[in-house]
Amino acid sequence: MWKQWLIAVVLVAVVAAGAGIYLNLESGDSGQSGGEAQASAVNVVTPERQRVRDTVGAVANLRALNSVELTTEVSGRVMELNLQPGTAVAQGAVLLRLDDRQARADLAVIEAQLADARRQYERAQRLRANNSISQSQVDELRTAVDVAIAQREAARVRLQNHWIEAPFAGVVGLSDISVGAFLQAGTTITTLDTNDRMELNFAVPERFIGQVRIGQRVRATSPAFPGETFEGELIELATRINELSRTLSVRALIDNSEGRLRPGQFMSASLTLQEREGLVIPEQAVMIRGDQKYVFVAEDGVARRVSVRTGSRMPGLVEVVDGLEAGDQVVVTGQDRLSTGDRLRLLESDLAIPDNRFISSRES
Repeated sequence: MWKQWLIAVVLVAVVAAGAGIYLNLESGDSGQSGGEAQASAVNVVTPERQRVRDTVGAVANLRALNSVELTTEVSGRVMELNLQPGTAVAQGAVLLRLDDRQARADLAVIEAQLADARRQYERAQRLRANNSISQSQVDELRTAVDVAIAQREAARVRLQNHWIEAPFAGVVGLSDISVGAFLQAGTTITTLDTNDRMELNFAVPERFIGQVRIGQRVRATSPAFPGETFEGELIELATRINELSRTLSVRALIDNSEGRLRPGQFMSASLTLQEREGLVIPEQAVMIRGDQKYVFVAEDGVARRVSVRTGSRMPGLVEVVDGLEAGDQVVVTGQDRLSTGDRLRLLESDLAIPDNRFISSRES
């Protein structure tokens, strides 16, 4: 019997000790909750006014302003060759000359026949003045002169067809032709491109065509030249929308005075639709919940949630169209743990704040 009493006493002691520990913990928690909440350490930035550009991005390809494949019009052996790949040539420069001796001889024969036809015609005109010959004979001789003039012109064209001249100023491409080679008519000898300015061809989505105007600025980049931007302006717009892609083809003119860009090269184009002054903040400051966008601002050391409406986006930055003023202190770190009314401790370090001044863009 005494053993049962002993067990009961032990159990009562254990329960009493547990109750004491629980009451002490509860008292500690109550004291802690009744104290002041710890301030959250955050970084803040002040919105800045910058030049914001609304742009449309697209994949583009380059084309020479003037481009042609030079081919022979007649057959013959190469007698003279002035084809140095990559060399700039003037308009009218002779790039290749085929053996033209027969063509020159034919022209000489025609010129001699023309000279004889003119002498006979002039003599006939004098005889006609004395009524020594009929008018019909004079007319026949006049016709012979006209025919000889036409034959001479044809002979000159045949002679010139033995020369390949540059139709415009440009840069000569590669060629596999050698002096002494016999070429058939229609053989391609090289290419000629005008590349001091290049045509940049790309397409703009249909929803932007109301904002597209000739003369708008275009910027282009290429993986071949990292970190570099080539600038130009829009010069032509297509008259029709592509029914499959729902885009409008456009053409810009890009400066290439250094000759580094090549026809056929792919580039990333950015068409500036409009420019304006805008208020921008780091993109990381904006919180999104469903269709709502908001930021936290610091006011007298306390967090306040502010709904914002954003505009154009940039790498690391976003334009705020409505909701913020230029002097607001916008929280950019730790805002995902904040609520309105939370105390804040502002940090002086700005390591988490992006330093970006790029232009806005809209991908097409």
